[in-house]
Amino acid sequence: MRILFSHGKESGPWGSKIRRLADAATSLGFEVESLDYTGIDNPDARVQVLENRMTAEAEPVVLVGSSMGGYVSTVVAMNRPIAGLFLLAPALYMPGYAVQDYAPLPCPITIIHGWQDAVIPWTHSIRFAERHQANLHLLNGDHRLNDCLDPIEQLWRQFLLDNLLPRSL
Repeated sequence: MRILFSHGKESGPWGSKIRRLADAATSLGFEVESLDYTGIDNPDARVQVLENRMTAEAEPVVLVGSSMGGYVSTVVAMNRPIAGLFLLAPALYMPGYAVQDYAPLPCPITIIHGWQDAVIPWTHSIRFAERHQANLHLLNGDHRLNDCLDPIEQLWRQFLLDNLLPRSL
């Protein structure tokens, strides 16, 4: 199964969080790819990039998004069958973003957000999690979540193990 990562506005395709999660995923046998949105500041233009990339996928993929990438992944997930959605401080319900109401998603969803996030209110993640019955983890971190890489990796591995790897009987 393939995992597609979407980075945030101020980061790049292989930032510290994505590298850490990608390494964990490959160690469990997943294929990973991180899209490069560098120079694309409009979130809905990024949605189109991921939509275009998804046309090459015959099977559902896992989408992972950080910040603006969380918005991008969530919007694309509403229009494509996906196997799971893993969001880090997602830019949901942000002023100026085209989508403000998110359709139900029939896949496992986990959201991680920092209590000290001064960029995107953690209350936005609570709102989304409540409406979508998503797993939500509020950690002692800021928007970048760089001080939370160990617990994020643990939650990521658990997400993959619980939802996407075949269980032996």
